[in-house]
Amino acid sequence: MPDTSRPVTAAPAAGRVEQEARQLAFLQSYDAHSPISAALQQSGVYTTSVHLEFVQHRPGAGVTGVYRVATSRPMLTNGAPQGTYTETSDHVDELYVGMTTERIDDDAAGVVFAHCPSGQLAIWQHPQDPALPGLALATDPHSVAATWGAGRTLTGLETVSYRPLRRAVIAADFSDGTRRYLKVLRTQRAAELDGRHRVLLEAGVPAPVPVSEPVSDVVALEQGAGVSLAEYFLADGGATVRPQDFTSLLDRMPTQVMTLPAREAWTDRLPAYASAASSALPAHTERIARVEDEILTTLPVTDRGPVVPTHGDFYEANVLMRDSKISCLLDVDSLGPGHRVDDLACFLGHLAVLPAVDSRYIHAPAAFDRFARAFAADVDPQALRIRSASVALSLVAGARDATRSDWQVQAEHRLRCAEVLLGLTADAGDLPQWPTVL
Repeated sequence: MPDTSRPVTAAPAAGRVEQEARQLAFLQSYDAHSPISAALQQSGVYTTSVHLEFVQHRPGAGVTGVYRVATSRPMLTNGAPQGTYTETSDHVDELYVGMTTERIDDDAAGVVFAHCPSGQLAIWQHPQDPALPGLALATDPHSVAATWGAGRTLTGLETVSYRPLRRAVIAADFSDGTRRYLKVLRTQRAAELDGRHRVLLEAGVPAPVPVSEPVSDVVALEQGAGVSLAEYFLADGGATVRPQDFTSLLDRMPTQVMTLPAREAWTDRLPAYASAASSALPAHTERIARVEDEILTTLPVTDRGPVVPTHGDFYEANVLMRDSKISCLLDVDSLGPGHRVDDLACFLGHLAVLPAVDSRYIHAPAAFDRFARAFAADVDPQALRIRSASVALSLVAGARDATRSDWQVQAEHRLRCAEVLLGLTADAGDLPQWPTVL
């Protein structure tokens, strides 16, 4: 049956794409330092150096950068007047600043607005993220200990991941050896995530256990048991792991998942991801367009299958293992109704690019072949192949890392993974490729 389900979301308009390309270039340039310095100076903080840590591009929404800033606060030095900055000041500090071209409410607390040649800028000091009200709570040691310590001493607090204006994950370690993961969400999203965890646990699906009701849009979770499936792929390609266990896990998703809001799968936003890939690799725009065209041309003649309960972000980093068995399912934010083929394509697309992420994943091609054959028995093989390539393409822009000089090589490597899965290049090398016979 041809795929007549949810249409693919259109790419941002050409004018918007060009504008965001200019914004991306600006946030990655030295010119971005000036508005940051000016914004900090309003609070009496003087900038001595600015370094871009990472940039996040969401096509159609905007571009956000996070910067590490060395600062010096005004003080009396050698008789200098109060408020005068001097190079001899020993009050040197370091802080992080977020700057975005995304739309931020005019009355957002702690935000300073400025302008660049391609639009308005919103600037804030971490952790005062204007879209994540609980971030300050979850990153303050005293607040974390008081809120989730239960009388224990906090021994460590670490940011595991941070997506500006979207979410953050903070790991909190306590004196009794326990670890809690604090998931910081956008306003009014915490109760939804807490409910997703409880629905899975009640159905017997292994997931992290909430330790309490959400507090200030922060969900506190127990640490899941086991190690990442990625460790198995790194060691021997998951030779002791059964691919059938993963489809069986999806079969155990409770029917209540069907009552949750549906979300677009990776392939539904293909034009936006292709646009982001072109922004990251402008020299390879024609190759990216060819991949996009091949996917969009082939999708309508594939069978997406019925709507079923899905995880929504199903890949190796979100699955914990113990003794080669699935022990915990992580990151259930996207849980909801969808198509099984998209969950399996998400898994295979991420597996396909592992050698592009880390050259030590030498067993990834063998693992991909084994899992692709097993998954293709559960869904339309052609739909699975095309959607896996689409996921690989969606990961191209994610290779962008201002702290690494080789990120463009990694991004191009991911693009080649998508091309190999589509059969657009015969030069597979050591990359995973689609099995010739299914």
